[in-house]
Amino acid sequence: MNGGKKGRESEGGEGESRLKILLSNGDMDCNPVVVESLVVFAIVLCVHLVVWNQLSWCCIALAIQAFYVQHKWDRLLQTGGAVFQFRPSANSGVLPACMVIPLLGLALRERCEASGNVYFERFSMVVTVTGMMLALFLSLIALGITRPVPTNTCVIAGIAGSAVLYTAKKTLTVSEVIEVLEVLLIFVYLSLIILYLLPRCFTPGEALVVVGGISFVINQLIKRSLNLAEVKGDPVNYFLPVVLVGALLLGAIFAVLFCFMESETWVSSLFFHTMAAVLALGIIMPWLSLLIRRHPIVWLLDFLTLSQTRFYLLVYWVLLAIMASVLVLNQNYKRTSGSKKHQASTVVRKYFHVIVVATYVPGLIYDRQLLHVASVACLAVFLVLEYVRYFRIRPLGQPLRQLLTLFLDERDSGPLILTHIYLLLGMSLPIWLFPGPCAPKGSLPAAGSLVSYAGVLAVGVGDTVASVFGSTMGEIQWPGTRKTMEGTATSIFAQIIAVAIFLIFDGAVNLNASYAWVVGSITLVSMLEAYTAQIDNLLLPLYLFILLMI
Repeated sequence: MNGGKKGRESEGGEGESRLKILLSNGDMDCNPVVVESLVVFAIVLCVHLVVWNQLSWCCIALAIQAFYVQHKWDRLLQTGGAVFQFRPSANSGVLPACMVIPLLGLALRERCEASGNVYFERFSMVVTVTGMMLALFLSLIALGITRPVPTNTCVIAGIAGSAVLYTAKKTLTVSEVIEVLEVLLIFVYLSLIILYLLPRCFTPGEALVVVGGISFVINQLIKRSLNLAEVKGDPVNYFLPVVLVGALLLGAIFAVLFCFMESETWVSSLFFHTMAAVLALGIIMPWLSLLIRRHPIVWLLDFLTLSQTRFYLLVYWVLLAIMASVLVLNQNYKRTSGSKKHQASTVVRKYFHVIVVATYVPGLIYDRQLLHVASVACLAVFLVLEYVRYFRIRPLGQPLRQLLTLFLDERDSGPLILTHIYLLLGMSLPIWLFPGPCAPKGSLPAAGSLVSYAGVLAVGVGDTVASVFGSTMGEIQWPGTRKTMEGTATSIFAQIIAVAIFLIFDGAVNLNASYAWVVGSITLVSMLEAYTAQIDNLLLPLYLFILLMI
């Protein structure tokens, strides 16, 4: 008996030590997709604890069906049965992507309803229903090409779709339903074009968020351009849609033209530069002039010289841009003088996150409108430079290829390099999406006063600290991932410190009694960062924006 007891004790000790080894190495049988889904469900429930209306049941039903459909999409990607080529080494990301636009609409509606802005309250409902319809369309694609037909998932998707359609019929007017259908139509055609021309650049979820957002912007711009008599509001708000649509139009034109002609010759390069100038001066500027009822250059000069603070900010940003350029050239020098296979390390890539934080924080504190315009202009420059690199337009095409390949990671597996554009989007989206008409005093109460800082917190501070500390000092991995618990913990702590700094230096930030909600929101988004395989620079700021908005 003593021998058996000692044997059992020995086995128990070995079991405990084996469990410790598994915990320290992150080798436990844990599916990161399931944990990611649980975090998203937690965020959905948190939102609906605060915001509950006629669309809430639809949102929860949509999340449940997206969870089942995500499994079908993942199997299609693994077996190569998907229609298009999606980004490898990542799951489909259907659930986290499907919930972004509906939750965003619900959060915006809550703020607009509280401020009494009926027009934007209705607009937010259109955003919510549009996001649900786009998610259902993505589900239908997966169910349509899956063999054998997944009966149970089809039933769940049918119930969710019926709930969304019935609620949309009861809550939206005829004109609002037509607007939803317009966005859906643009999304269908645009997704076919983008996924065909740009294989391996997106997962299904990333394509839903990116193409869905672009479709919504295009529809709103067309709607306002056809009703110029009703156009009103801040001219700054029209800068983004016109510039974005113009830049995308430039890429679409040359993607077609360069199918029939060589893009690397000097003749083609000269044609590209000429057409870009014609598009900017002949289409974008007149279009913007119609919307803001002023000449864009005159308006921009007046806007930039409105105060001395703007001059100081512009000079400061130019210096930071020079610093970033020097960093890129320094890495290129290391490659030419050393190994040809030299790649920038994770820590070096995060230097750019620090530079971006140093760019955005002063803008958020002193002049958010200037930061809005500058970030849109920067997006246009990034897109045009990516066209130059992709099409090998002379004289900058080949040098850009050599410089940007230094900073590639596993997510840049397609023909386009989008990491730096995602970083800009992650920092800028909370500023672009800020519901100015629903904030009469220029700021929202409680945790809402931090919504413009969502990109800075989630990407600039949280993601940077998690990556640097996790890769250098992290030892205990989260089960099923390469992310470490130390990285996540320091990320949460760093974001809390950043919030405290914003409270000191930005008078518009006033949390009142919402500290616990802010900490809980940061923790949930940090857990999502630890488990998601999607582009964190895109998803994390949007989810933190949603949680802080409510």
